[in-house]
Amino acid sequence: MLRRSLIIAPLLAAPAVQAQATWPSRGPIRVIVPFTPGGATDGMARVTAAKLQEKLGQTFIVENRPGANGAVGGQFVAGAPPDGYTFCFSASIQILARLVMRNPGYDPITDLQPVVRVGQGPLLLIQNAARPQNTLAETLAAVRANPRDWSFAVSSLGAAGHLATIEFIRQAGVDIVQVPYRGTAPAITDTVAGNTQLMFDPILATLPQVRAGRVKGLAITAAARSAAAPEIPTAQESGMPGLDIQSWWGLWGPRGLPTEIRARIHDALRVGMAEADVLARVATLGIEPLAESSTDFAAFIERDFVRSQELLRIANFQPE
Repeated sequence: MLRRSLIIAPLLAAPAVQAQATWPSRGPIRVIVPFTPGGATDGMARVTAAKLQEKLGQTFIVENRPGANGAVGGQFVAGAPPDGYTFCFSASIQILARLVMRNPGYDPITDLQPVVRVGQGPLLLIQNAARPQNTLAETLAAVRANPRDWSFAVSSLGAAGHLATIEFIRQAGVDIVQVPYRGTAPAITDTVAGNTQLMFDPILATLPQVRAGRVKGLAITAAARSAAAPEIPTAQESGMPGLDIQSWWGLWGPRGLPTEIRARIHDALRVGMAEADVLARVATLGIEPLAESSTDFAAFIERDFVRSQELLRIANFQPE
């Protein structure tokens, strides 16, 4: 009897093992971006999806599902089967849903499975081009003199740009209006138009606006200047030490996504994100491509959550 059970057990296990080993066996594979097109998150999602499609031989489709500060897309992926055919691609904001919303409808820490972190990069502080100030020091003096004449566009509550805005206001020592938007593109549009005057957002989205002369680039939120824009000083050089906040991007799946699928994605991106076409696309825009494993990504999330929570606490931020 024992001998027979030993023969049957492997046969019963075979279909599950085979299903995982053959992933991906079909397409398309959906990559949900919980924000509008045109921002840094959307751009990085398309670079990542294209590389996964190339390496894994199946179609990856990027689908924008904006709303509720990333919660609409996050909930959709959290409720999907953990079979490797639905993923969430988002930025640092995704892990903060329960800190910036009273009822996000899900918990990204427990309901989503970290798969791989694919990049990080500093923010760029941009200013409406019609304003006469040309340096961060000049702008800071003007803000302190007349804070009511200034406002910040915030692409999404809890985003890296929001955290940088909080730190700027803390160091400036005055209260400045913050105007939240549903994504980077509309926030930049209002800053260009002068409806808001200042905005922090990743270089990938903001530097093209500076190069086109639509806004002024004042400072980089990193310890060193960016190779993408070496002429723009760091915030520390300009009199705001400690304003070193970077955005980052990653891929999540539904909770329970098999280890084998996570490993295949990591292996594909470990090679792909270091290839010349990726470097040419994102490195010149201030993004450092990465391929951080699921385990390392989860540990990083834990550290980043604690830091962001503290910044929001200092600002006495109340969830909306």
